[in-house]
Amino acid sequence: MNKLVLLIALVLSPTFAVAKIASQGSAFSPEKGLDVSQSFEAQRNAIIKALGDGKTYSEISPDDRKRVTTSLDRIAGLLGGVQNVDQLAIEARVEVFNEQELVNTLLTEAREDSRQVCTREKKVGSHRTTTMCKTVAERRRDMEQSQGALRTNMRVVCVPGVSCPGT
Repeated sequence: MNKLVLLIALVLSPTFAVAKIASQGSAFSPEKGLDVSQSFEAQRNAIIKALGDGKTYSEISPDDRKRVTTSLDRIAGLLGGVQNVDQLAIEARVEVFNEQELVNTLLTEAREDSRQVCTREKKVGSHRTTTMCKTVAERRRDMEQSQGALRTNMRVVCVPGVSCPGT
């Protein structure tokens, strides 16, 4: 009896796995970008949800966030009750395409800046390593601040009447 149940489970498991993969492939992910040839409202809701979760697009600026939502609203207005983008006039299609590209560009940049990078570092004076996790944007800001501090400290102050290096 146990062998029969096991055999049935083995035979049916690939079927469930294929069904699960197929359902995941059709699910919308904001990381793929906006594509108005598919259901716009589902994509719009997913993007707004991802903007609000504080993780996917954590490094998006308030101005860019506003530009994204404004573009999404504009696309919704241009699409109106149309089922397909191809049903729009050519001018409206161009506007929809331009707004789609703006949204995709802003979200791609924000997603890349929001990606977390973890490194193992030893603190000065200690042999213990710790894990430091920062977003790409935080790491870039830290690097720019440290380079700015180095430039500030390396400036040579010239005293009148004394020769200065490089003059």
